[in-house]
Amino acid sequence: MEEDIKEIVKDKYSLIANQTKEQNDASCCGSTGCCDTIEYAIFSEDYTSEQGYAKDADLGLGCGLPTSYADIKEGDNVLDLGSGAGNDCFVARSQVGDKGKVTGLDFTDAMIEKAIINNNKLGFNNIDFVKGDIEEMPFDDNIFDVVISNCVLNLVPDKTLAFNEIYRVLNKGGHFCISDVVISGVLPDKLKKDAEMYAGCVSGAIDKDDYVHIIKNSGFNNIVIHKEKAIDIPNEIMLNYLTIDELMDFKKDKVGIYSITINAEK
Repeated sequence: MEEDIKEIVKDKYSLIANQTKEQNDASCCGSTGCCDTIEYAIFSEDYTSEQGYAKDADLGLGCGLPTSYADIKEGDNVLDLGSGAGNDCFVARSQVGDKGKVTGLDFTDAMIEKAIINNNKLGFNNIDFVKGDIEEMPFDDNIFDVVISNCVLNLVPDKTLAFNEIYRVLNKGGHFCISDVVISGVLPDKLKKDAEMYAGCVSGAIDKDDYVHIIKNSGFNNIVIHKEKAIDIPNEIMLNYLTIDELMDFKKDKVGIYSITINAEK
């Protein structure tokens, strides 16, 4: 089942890699026209005023600005999980400067290729893009000062394993800052089981308290939620998955979907 989920996500994000931000804002399928699915513009934040912003690398796929709260310092060694076309990597690179290093990890070939093309245009020699799985990272222990990620860990089937891996690759005293999607309450089964909702960052999200619990159990401390924003999925999208009565129950139960930006220390 987990491998099936990974293939769904990989296929979806391979498609997205070949689209523009404008197409992705229109729908998760963009030019293919399936506009009845999750729009990434519902989640995304405006990066255009961020130092290091590179328009070609911004596919509008994030749900926060983790680099704004990550306390990245000049000379740091930074890892971006699910780096996509390189958007957060280029912002992080402006913070680490020439003396630091940024590594982007992604398991989609098309995203890695696009990120490398974007980096070649910019001419940075201290950014690497590496193919790999967040649940089994191809890195040694204790090598990164900061780990960042933007709307990606909700797509990872085993979040406990993901946070254990983040803990492993961080230096002692290092920290992460992650923007992600979480829920409050219980999603209807139809949403949980739907592949499109998974790739659209909804059905893979877990309860916020469970999310924090996993972080604690991985060994992290000083956990801080810097920002929390409610996400309202339009009724016309929800009605592709739920009946009107089920949607009314969903609204009545006050199930909340949120983007949060959270950090913690090793």
